[in-house]
Amino acid sequence: MSKILFVMTGVDHWTLADGTEHPTGFWAEEAVAPYEAFTAAGHEVVVATPGGVVPTVDAGSLAPEVNGGPEGADRIAAALAAMAEINTPVKLEDVDLADYAAVFYPGGHGPMEDLAVDAASGRLLMDTLESGKPLGVVCHGPAALLAAEKADGTNAFAGYEVAAFTNAEEIQAGLGERAKWLLETRLLEAGLHVKAGEPWAPNVVVDRNLVTGQNPASSAPLAVQLLKKLA
Repeated sequence: MSKILFVMTGVDHWTLADGTEHPTGFWAEEAVAPYEAFTAAGHEVVVATPGGVVPTVDAGSLAPEVNGGPEGADRIAAALAAMAEINTPVKLEDVDLADYAAVFYPGGHGPMEDLAVDAASGRLLMDTLESGKPLGVVCHGPAALLAAEKADGTNAFAGYEVAAFTNAEEIQAGLGERAKWLLETRLLEAGLHVKAGEPWAPNVVVDRNLVTGQNPASSAPLAVQLLKKLA
């Protein structure tokens, strides 16, 4: 059995352009779907957050309208409640990459607030990239890639093809025009090649050991690709 590290946001809000704190955290499906796939394949999941704080789920991600109806919402909530590892996270700052076979970052707007500027996360991402170990990042999780800056100021992921939550999706979700910055734009500015698919449809991009997904619907297919790399 291998260990897979889940690096999750430690915040419960995203600060908008006007200073308003939008309640958020991690997106339930983006943690649940990969968790279920990885544990079903016999892997152990360890959760890490900045400071070791227990991650907050975005309440919006538990709503029936984003889970295919009440049944889907109940299933996601039950699956999330069964993820005991979320309640006992390790400190991201103390993580030793040697202990893990792969690293995965779920999204939600939380990473836009903390992981996008987290030095420990940035170092871990660069180390994982260099190690060749599978690295999965989905939806707003790629905000964390922005912190992976090399000594010369360039981004370690510059030149990589990625999928990430698009500007079109952010605008359609109602927060695009209120955001301080947009993820797709910032990734492009950092030198990454964003391969945008249709809004809300699954879109997974594989480039070397990096596997990225565009949105919540991409979480399960991303997990499949990550497991292929682990095999």
